[in-house]
Amino acid sequence: MTRPHDLSLIAQVAALREGALDPRDLVEHYLARVSRFADLGAFAEVTPDAARRRAAEVLASSPRGPLWGVPLADKDLVARAGVPTRYGSRSRAYIVPSASDPLATALDVAGAINVGKTSTSEFGLTGFTEPLIHGPARDPWRPSAGAGGSSGGAAVAVAAGLLPAAVGSDGGGSIRIPSATVGVVGLKPSRGRLPIGSGFDAPDGLSVTGPIARTVEDAGLLLDALVGLAPFTYATAAPGSGPFVEAASRPAAGLRIGVTTVSPWDDDENITLDPDARVAFDTATAWLSDAGHAVADADWHPVGYPALFRVLWRASAARIPLSTHDLTLVEPLTAWLVQEGRALTAPELLGGLTEARAFERRTIADFAAFDAVLTPALAQSPRPVGWYAGHDPERTFAMQVEYAPYSSFVNVAGLPALTLPVTRDAEGHPVSVQLIGRPGGEAALLALGAELEARRGPLPHPPAWDA
Repeated sequence: MTRPHDLSLIAQVAALREGALDPRDLVEHYLARVSRFADLGAFAEVTPDAARRRAAEVLASSPRGPLWGVPLADKDLVARAGVPTRYGSRSRAYIVPSASDPLATALDVAGAINVGKTSTSEFGLTGFTEPLIHGPARDPWRPSAGAGGSSGGAAVAVAAGLLPAAVGSDGGGSIRIPSATVGVVGLKPSRGRLPIGSGFDAPDGLSVTGPIARTVEDAGLLLDALVGLAPFTYATAAPGSGPFVEAASRPAAGLRIGVTTVSPWDDDENITLDPDARVAFDTATAWLSDAGHAVADADWHPVGYPALFRVLWRASAARIPLSTHDLTLVEPLTAWLVQEGRALTAPELLGGLTEARAFERRTIADFAAFDAVLTPALAQSPRPVGWYAGHDPERTFAMQVEYAPYSSFVNVAGLPALTLPVTRDAEGHPVSVQLIGRPGGEAALLALGAELEARRGPLPHPPAWDA
């Protein structure tokens, strides 16, 4: 018998609208699964009573938004009135906001039903989700391994069938790293694409909101919903507008694809591509060529990136409103980052921002000959829980770069990127690749991703799926 979580997001939305699924029953189904698999660490907070009340409200509501009746959860960086919002931090352990952030409000307007908060790293600062305030988010394929970050809880929830899809944020890979780690689809939109988390609400322009889903088509549907969020309309209109779900169902004809395993960290850190990641990259390259696309080496030679990104990473932490007392409660890496960021001089900060914009222009120019550029998604296999613990901050940073060297530069360049699984390792764990698009080029990425997905065929689910 087909269970609700066996259905795609698109199928669940259709069943809700046709009356074949009742929002109240769907919420109960997912709440039961969240409770059953709490040991995966996907959730920082579950709000069953509020979700049930909301389901009853939604059932009686009109008009019905694009996410009507769909159970979703906020990343624990998004404030929701009356719900503990801890930002993955012991310094915020008892914070219950009285007002919701715009994203939470907009998802309500779209008809979604919030069931709680997905786990994140402390203030979303790292590419692994192991906050000290609660347990780590675990890879449902290999629970001894972490899920990546900082949207680790969201990716785990989607991979294990605890949510039909999720909304994450990505300031340096925080959607794509965990999605690639646990074998789901992660889409980072172009800077300025969305009215929420547009990338223009912070000086560095890095962080954007985007979908995490089980299929490319589901990611397109959720992107359409996010692009249309009301009443917020301050995004910059990017070329190549949706509907994006249709782009995922149309074949891409004769596109120009650049391929590269070069990362901007190669001359600065010890970047070694895992053999399984190489197989996934080579497989995707061959599939795209077989599909009739013009595939060529991107011949990319980035320079000067590590220094500018270190400035931006420190500066992003400097903005976190932490008092002297708070700094005694946060994790050592966070305290170090905040102090380093606050010690930056104005010339250092402005110099980093200037270099970032120059890197953006160079990268867009370097990739201009291609409709999309293919890279590995990650350089290493999923890291064990605790892998990053006990190291000094500089080494912890380097270890994150060694794991995911292909992520953060896409944020600096403001480009869209899609990660999706294409192969499996000897133990059956999915291995992903990344497609990077032109500014505003999400439609091409979705079309290419759908082609790779179709060539790959259905993937099995992790053990929790059928338990």
